[in-house]
Amino acid sequence: NRMPRPLPNDSADNEERLNNTINNMEAAEEAFNLADGKERELIKKANARRKESIEGMKNEIIEQDKSRINGYL
Repeated sequence: NRMPRPLPNDSADNEERLNNTINNMEAAEEAFNLADGKERELIKKANARRKESIEGMKNEIIEQDKSRINGYL
């Protein structure tokens, strides 16, 4: 079994991905209020992963901006 090759990182859409992730997290927080125990736990776990992704994406955007400023991109 061969592992699938990772997709290249297209940094051009990082801000769009960041906004989508934030919107998904906010929608999940609204759904949390209507959810039962098991669904609430799943939403909590998903939003914890989203928070990590958001921080990573923000840091990546900052680093890309620094690279552009310094003429690397």
